[in-house]
Amino acid sequence: MKKSKVDYQRIFMDILNRKFPHKIEECSRLLNKKSLSVLDVIELNKKIFGLEDEATEAFNQSHRSYSRSSILQILDFQKKNKLNNSQTANHFRTSRHTIAKWKKRYLS
Repeated sequence: MKKSKVDYQRIFMDILNRKFPHKIEECSRLLNKKSLSVLDVIELNKKIFGLEDEATEAFNQSHRSYSRSSILQILDFQKKNKLNNSQTANHFRTSRHTIAKWKKRYLS
């Protein structure tokens, strides 16, 4: 059985065209990429829908998953910006334990 890939660009373009046409230009840089990473999808979601309330954010965070490439991008971001695990976790809205676990798994 072949695993299908979600076409986030098409989904976000449909949302923008129907409900937020005034935000198309703001999101065009990300939507013109060949493929979107998990981090790009999160950024687009924030630009389109704005900040969420605490209950919605907690629910979404518990259902978020990251690919190996996204995890490596996050760890690279941490290294480039000289952040500790807590600062990185706050920036990406995850736990510092998750960052430590990723570092142990992917950088050792």
